[in-house]
Amino acid sequence: MISLVEWFLQRMRLTLSALSALLFMGTLAFLWIPKEADPDIPVPFFNILVFHPGISPEDAERLIVRPLETQLKTVEGLKRMNSTAAQGYAAVNLEFDVNFDKELARQRIQEKVDLARPKFPQDADEPQINEFNIALNPVISVVLSGSVPERTLLQTAKRIKRELESINGVLSAELSGQREEVLEVIIDPSKLQSYGVTGSDLFRVVSANNQLIPAGSVDTGRGRFAVKVPGLVETPQDVLSLPVKVSGAGIVRLSDIADVRRTFQDATTYLRYNGKQAIAIEVTKRIGENIADTINRVKTAVSTAQASIPAGIKIDYSFDQSYWIESQLTHLTNAILLAIALVMVVVVAALGLRSGLIVGFAIPASFLIGFLCLWMGGYTLNMMIMFGMVITVGLLVDNGIIVVEFADRKMTEGYSKREAFAQAARRMFWPVVSSTAVTLAAFAPMLFWPGVSGKFMSYLPLTMIFIMTASMVVALIFLPAIGAIFGKPEEAHPQTAKAVHLSESGNLYDIPGWIGAYARLVTWAVLNPFKVLGLVALALIAITYALINFNKGVEFFVQTDANEATAYIRARGNLSANEKLELVLEAEKRILGMPHVRAIYTVSGSAGGGGGNQPPIDTIGRIAIELMPYEERGPSSRIWPEVRKRLENMPGMFAELSENQGGPPTGKAIQVEIGSENYLLLDDTTNRVRKYMDTMPGLRDLEDSRSLPGIEWALTIDREEAGRFGADVGTVGA
Repeated sequence: MISLVEWFLQRMRLTLSALSALLFMGTLAFLWIPKEADPDIPVPFFNILVFHPGISPEDAERLIVRPLETQLKTVEGLKRMNSTAAQGYAAVNLEFDVNFDKELARQRIQEKVDLARPKFPQDADEPQINEFNIALNPVISVVLSGSVPERTLLQTAKRIKRELESINGVLSAELSGQREEVLEVIIDPSKLQSYGVTGSDLFRVVSANNQLIPAGSVDTGRGRFAVKVPGLVETPQDVLSLPVKVSGAGIVRLSDIADVRRTFQDATTYLRYNGKQAIAIEVTKRIGENIADTINRVKTAVSTAQASIPAGIKIDYSFDQSYWIESQLTHLTNAILLAIALVMVVVVAALGLRSGLIVGFAIPASFLIGFLCLWMGGYTLNMMIMFGMVITVGLLVDNGIIVVEFADRKMTEGYSKREAFAQAARRMFWPVVSSTAVTLAAFAPMLFWPGVSGKFMSYLPLTMIFIMTASMVVALIFLPAIGAIFGKPEEAHPQTAKAVHLSESGNLYDIPGWIGAYARLVTWAVLNPFKVLGLVALALIAITYALINFNKGVEFFVQTDANEATAYIRARGNLSANEKLELVLEAEKRILGMPHVRAIYTVSGSAGGGGGNQPPIDTIGRIAIELMPYEERGPSSRIWPEVRKRLENMPGMFAELSENQGGPPTGKAIQVEIGSENYLLLDDTTNRVRKYMDTMPGLRDLEDSRSLPGIEWALTIDREEAGRFGADVGTVGA
């Protein structure tokens, strides 16, 4: 290794050219590297959903969940599996080790699901295999609202959606809060009976005449032509003209017994923005894309489309992640620049201006080389990497100080600049390497931290490894080349020179100031080693005792200022979509008009979203709250307690406020799992544990996953009696 250093020292022009190339590429890497809030870590969770309209939870468990569990429990690498059977669907959640092969795991899951598929009910939908990924959460929502017809608002949203999906960097743009358009057939029961037509006849006629059938091809001997039978319904008249019954020359058409009108499906969810009905387009970026650039392209496309949208439609942006990310990156960048400035002041004060500037050059050079390594490794610039850079600012100059200080000493002894720095690189090689290795050894074990949290935190030691290694290379190869050009022995400060002279002559008590105090303290410590070791042992014992008895507790991840929070509105009962809306609106009214609140994004009738957290089982809606910028509102710790207070004591419901914190996804702080094959015993035990935890101080927002109480209508069909009327179970169910 020393020979490699000497090889570079003998070729100064090549060394300086390599340095210039690295700095140039590092600058480009800093400009090009994608910027994100949190690291994009592979979260090892898969979710399998199987929908079956109308199936009961008991049947869903017996006919869907159990066949899936039987097959999936043999998947290699599976760490944990839990299932949910509910009205109309079944779900199985799979957790793997964080170091799993995502594509291989998906392939194995698909194979097992295919094996279980034949045991499902025939009417069950195709199983959906979903992968959980933090990076696939929406980065911005484009919200459309206004006093225009619903159809106009929907058509405008669809047009903007298509334009956003064509943007480079956008993975998907999904509509939220819209209702699907349908053709509604309104049947006259008396006419249905008079013509002798059954409901099954109508279902069969409509479904059979709304198809696109590829009929193969015709070979005429002079050519081969594809044949298709276009039969899709395109206009209301196509439906009205359908023949329902034919008797001789008489034809009963659908128009004779029913009317058709263009309308919307009954709403199951409602979306509101700042108290007004709205439709949102939630935009998700592609993994690895620069979030700020992607959002800027989205805003540009929306601004271009806004010129042609109907008057009366207002467009807002909600939960713009680029603002928060750019703000945090700016603050961290300022912190790094301030740290660099302070380090430079200390270094220049200790080493002199010329030597201090040579040492200070190692800071930007190491950072730029580190950025180049991160960019080439496919990493993104995120919070953890920036924190790592803050830590390394004061560490990476140590290597440069060692080399430059030794070179200064050799120059004062009469050596030339070139020879002094060459000797410094050779003689200080192993001290610099060992110093860097010791520093990295303290952080390297974090690379082996298991689980999702370990993957999240691994970016910190990874950053330090890149930058500290770069600082070692800069100190041993590039600083000697720079010092050979700009180096000059620094004249010692008069007080320092006097102190050195007095210390060499043994007159320690004549040395003035803090240098003399330090010299006398070191001398006493050297002469009394056992006393020093005893004092160190007492200090360690005192610190350990104080830490055990007077600490303020332990937190997994530092609590940061939360700019967003989600209030889950919870209620129980057989609630219709409109009833859920009324309850959620009551909660929304309490938050509207609060100071420092920028936007309120309300969804009723759906528990989806919420920033990746699993919502409580009895959630009837959620209210996402976005605060104004920090400069306009101050700390959010004064705002969220007020929100909680306003959401208290709501009749028939209560709210759970979840602040969106940084860090890896962890769920709630305390999670208790109770399992049993006996459901009645399981329900009773869970109830007793829940009642006990409700009385424990310091806990809030408790929930459990027991089945919700409700009312169910069960139709018991007399098959014999139904047969007399030409009906069966399927007819009645339809």
